[in-house]
Amino acid sequence: MEGKIIFYLCFLICFLLRGNAGVKGSSHHHHHSHRHLFGFRPLKLFVFGDSYADTGNIGKTAANSWKVPYGITFPGKPAGRFSDGRVLTDYLARFVRIKSPIPYRWRNLGAKHLRYGMNFAFGGTGVFDTLVALPNMTTQIDFLQELLSNKVYTWPDLQSSVALVSIAGNDYGAYLARGGSSQTLQSFILLVVDQLVVNLKRLHGMGMKKVAVTSLEPLGCLPQTTVSSSFQECNGTQNTAVTFHNLLLSQAVTKLNNETKDSPFVILDLYASFMSVFENKADHLGSSKFENPLKPCCMGISSEYSCGSVDESGAKKYTICDDPESAFFWDTVHPTQQGWNAVYSALQGTLQQLQSLY
Repeated sequence: MEGKIIFYLCFLICFLLRGNAGVKGSSHHHHHSHRHLFGFRPLKLFVFGDSYADTGNIGKTAANSWKVPYGITFPGKPAGRFSDGRVLTDYLARFVRIKSPIPYRWRNLGAKHLRYGMNFAFGGTGVFDTLVALPNMTTQIDFLQELLSNKVYTWPDLQSSVALVSIAGNDYGAYLARGGSSQTLQSFILLVVDQLVVNLKRLHGMGMKKVAVTSLEPLGCLPQTTVSSSFQECNGTQNTAVTFHNLLLSQAVTKLNNETKDSPFVILDLYASFMSVFENKADHLGSSKFENPLKPCCMGISSEYSCGSVDESGAKKYTICDDPESAFFWDTVHPTQQGWNAVYSALQGTLQQLQSLY
């Protein structure tokens, strides 16, 4: 029972918090190799998923990502990203050498803003419906279909694009919050991965040349879970469930690529990337060492508060570390900009391998 509750709590905060964006940082040394990333030069990035990828779709009243101190590193004020600065989307955009695509909510700003693609990710969402009444991944892909139907984007646009599909655990939080048992969790994981595969095939069928999908990060290492050990150790039970999800995903993607002549699907292994940072394997370029990677920079003063919380009189009910760049996690679920930069560095091998798929 205890394991189930911890597992549930871990996922719960995933959808209470989720979101993200932007990218400064120190990875310029990678630029020379971006040209051949996908064997073609992506001109646009289309993003689907949750708060690890959201750059401002979630409503201002729905999440702390629009409250101080979110966004203090980039862009300098809260902008809907679940971080002090940039998130995964921003780093993938950097890798393909385009600007981060605009959030779907800003789609009516005019044609010049559409040139780098679009971000359909909403913090708190999943492959299926979660506990937030926001568009799930199927609906997010429907939004793109609608833009195609309305000639906002064309088939050639998608042919010169890459898609990012971010899945970070909100489906599991919702499942357990609704009374799902740990006994039937394994069969639910199968359902999630099956639907994810349907989504990947659909995106490729719409014309996407490359579709990058994230593996689940080690949920047992998120600060919302490690707080019980004073941020000293990960929860192995949760990470075992995550490993099962990732194994199924890996098998499914291998099968998809075998069935498709141009191997369009690539897994961005967040699990291995997070773990390599936690284990301090600083043998790759641009890697960061974090003093205590499991401890968040920004957290509520007690368990009833979270990063960004204020009381009725506006007094803040959270603390922030002196230097966000020294922390891997920003809040109890999401990495800092520096954390994402370290993950991006750890992903370089995978990103480079994409070249050999052509």
